[in-house]
Amino acid sequence: MEELHQQQRQGKANMHAAQLQLIASSGGTDSGVSGYDSGPTLLQLGMQPNPLCEQLPVFDLSLYLNASADQAAQADVQRVCAALASCLQRCSALVVRDPRVDTRDNDTFLSLLERYFTQPLADKMRDVRADVAYQVGATPEGVEKPRCLRDASIVAHAEGLAAGDRPCLPTEADPKWRFFWRVGSRPVSTQYPELNTAPVVPAAFPEWQQVMDSWGGKLLSTVATVAEMAARGFGLEPAAFTSRMHNAPHLLAPTGADLDKHGQLGTVIAGFHTDLNFLTIHGRSRYMGLHIWLADGRRIPVRIPEGCLLLQAGKQMEWLTGGAVKAGYHEVLCTQETLAAADKARAEGRPVWRVSSTVFSQIASDEVLVPLGRFADSPGVAAAYPPTPAGQQVAAELQMINLMAA
Repeated sequence: MEELHQQQRQGKANMHAAQLQLIASSGGTDSGVSGYDSGPTLLQLGMQPNPLCEQLPVFDLSLYLNASADQAAQADVQRVCAALASCLQRCSALVVRDPRVDTRDNDTFLSLLERYFTQPLADKMRDVRADVAYQVGATPEGVEKPRCLRDASIVAHAEGLAAGDRPCLPTEADPKWRFFWRVGSRPVSTQYPELNTAPVVPAAFPEWQQVMDSWGGKLLSTVATVAEMAARGFGLEPAAFTSRMHNAPHLLAPTGADLDKHGQLGTVIAGFHTDLNFLTIHGRSRYMGLHIWLADGRRIPVRIPEGCLLLQAGKQMEWLTGGAVKAGYHEVLCTQETLAAADKARAEGRPVWRVSSTVFSQIASDEVLVPLGRFADSPGVAAAYPPTPAGQQVAAELQMINLMAA
């Protein structure tokens, strides 16, 4: 595993110089995005300004889902797909509105998980499966360690940011719980059984499977649509990403942080990191605190309009695009807004747990990660992103964050 990391670091160093010479794209071409896009994402039909976060316009998926086959409609589709791909390059993140997703389902999910996390410790510990690297069931607080605690290159990256954009680097494991619920089908046979194991159903919640399957399935459908649009925007076949997602270990992965215990201003709930998977999607949390970094190094607080969803690129997306889309750095902190939401919850008699509404979409464990199409032609890409089974890549990342034994 260490040899793989060393090869990647050297390859990425060589590739970075080459990327700086690429011509920036406007994000509005019919043939797809090319080069490194550092400019603003131009608004197209099917996009609206985001009044809460100007850097992340809202992409309305209705245009893509309902488009007819005529030439004019498909031209509009291609333009919005190119803009979406451009936004992924520029921000490593997207905000979308999906007409198939009802915010009431998110509320039902959040309420269920608040009830789950407020259970006695012994009840939650029965759902822990450390023997399969916590890839199903509960992960207790204090287990998952942000990669920056072990990877000096992440610390160096953080220290190289402008003073006002640097993260709050943690010194210990994250004080958050997690629950992993598998979404979608799994392969009949795989070289990575621990990543594709049977689910854990908490005993006290008869509605658990229905709520989790419904919400997780809807978020995964949104990811699939975004993945198709991104592929078209990058000039790839529409199924370039989604064909590699079949029978993958997708996970509905809510976190829970006890704000009665960890509700001090500035507490790092989730330390500075990138996600190891393909695309991460979030519904709105009832508590603010998530901050992300744009590709140019700016740190912004995330603001998701009502009825919208946030997506972030993970390491597998970075791999498949040869680094054209970077895995997005982010952290979760206890902020003044977090504390205000906690005070409101206490006054209303609700649980004071910050729950995230998150799905990690993945590439199937036995698929080989390799830069696709024209992304394979950039200098340095082959060394930075060598052909690697997705299951091997995930296992290496899980070891780095203390979830899997080396």
